[in-house]
Amino acid sequence: MLNTNITNFRKNIFTILEQTIKFNEPVNISTKDGNAVIISEEDYKGLMETLYLSSIPTMKEKIVEGLHTPLEECLSEDEVEW
Repeated sequence: MLNTNITNFRKNIFTILEQTIKFNEPVNISTKDGNAVIISEEDYKGLMETLYLSSIPTMKEKIVEGLHTPLEECLSEDEVEW
């Protein structure tokens, strides 16, 4: 995570935002009133999806179960009904 103050952020906003977008590097901006964190849209959408999936009862257990399922026990892509 890149840490900067508001003055430096103002001076380098374009470069800092480009770095955040290209490399998914979060930015912590400190001000006299507190701090703010900037993340890429991609990271934000990932967080929102994770929160959504976590809010569904038993979803976490299903995901963990799937992670522990050996590949040979999984269906091939052409067998899955979309």
